[in-house]
Amino acid sequence: MSHDILDGFSVEMTGKDVPSLGKARALLRPDTRVNVTYLGNEDFEMRRTAIRAAAGWGFTPVPHISARRLPSPQALEDFLGALREDGTARDVFVVGGDPAQPEGPYSSSLDVIRTGLLEKYGVASVGIGGYPEGHPGISDDLLWSAVADKSREVTERGIVGSVITQFSFDVDAVVAWIEQVRTRGITLPIRIGVPGPAGVKRLLTFAGRFGVASSATVARKYGLSLTNLLSTAGPDRFIRQLSDRLDEHHGEVRLHFYTFGGLYQTATWISEFAAKV
Repeated sequence: MSHDILDGFSVEMTGKDVPSLGKARALLRPDTRVNVTYLGNEDFEMRRTAIRAAAGWGFTPVPHISARRLPSPQALEDFLGALREDGTARDVFVVGGDPAQPEGPYSSSLDVIRTGLLEKYGVASVGIGGYPEGHPGISDDLLWSAVADKSREVTERGIVGSVITQFSFDVDAVVAWIEQVRTRGITLPIRIGVPGPAGVKRLLTFAGRFGVASSATVARKYGLSLTNLLSTAGPDRFIRQLSDRLDEHHGEVRLHFYTFGGLYQTATWISEFAAKV
């Protein structure tokens, strides 16, 4: 690969993935960034346990904060306070979240960033979301203004920022999006979301849920078999093609792995793929 895009990759886990992370420890670098999701069906203690486990095993935990799932400013302060108490408040990822109606006062990740509470509790690095193939419920104009506003806000607050994207099957769409990000003057490091190896049917289900294009043409280019939904597909072809098309003009670009097929399985796949390139 012409671009060492695998260097410094990050992975994602849920509160239920602590055993899998423990099993994957030998396959991941000690400082690997591990994003811990903020799911509606997992409670505070489950998330906190996962964040503590990642930190305890020498990884860099990146707790997610879901703006529309926060019922009150106190709930945000309680969460940030627990992170500070555990020594895991330095890095967070702030996302709007799934609920159509906010459960409290925050309707967007920008609302959370603007509270000033992140800095108050010791947050020094904030990840924001990016959508190379758009969002099913948000117009492209709003998405672009949001990423610009969030980028500017974190920079003005003296916080280190980065962008983590939704996963994609389409290299063309991803490269075009990165180029537009840079054309708009946004210089934050970017982590391109890719799904770890998983069953084709499962991948297509997630693609439909998140508005990711999965036309027959794109699916074939990625390596998905629409005639054998029980087969498994990995992102090797996507990563190679993306790597070959990136250069210094695209700025800092790394990978973020969504572990739809399992955290340990994803870590194993990354280790084996890295050994071949």
